[in-house]
Amino acid sequence: MSGSGVESQANGILSERELEVIELVAAGLTNQEIAEKLEISKRTVDNHISNILTKTGTDNRVSLVRWALQWGKVCINDVNCCALPAPDAPPKA
Repeated sequence: MSGSGVESQANGILSERELEVIELVAAGLTNQEIAEKLEISKRTVDNHISNILTKTGTDNRVSLVRWALQWGKVCINDVNCCALPAPDAPPKA
């Protein structure tokens, strides 16, 4: 599956839990480690990953992380992070 339709649609259809899982995948955790951190079974994590790959049109964890970085779904070590200034904050010099 390729095409921007799948990618742009995925932005709105990922659940909060799926976004949590993506963040943990991007952090380098295994499915077992994700399961322990979220206090769910590894099988549930496996199902989340499978659903996420389908929704995002990606084939594996690496392409998923690339997708997440491209669409601003994850921030790794302050890379790919867009901190917006507060509305009342003066512009930085």
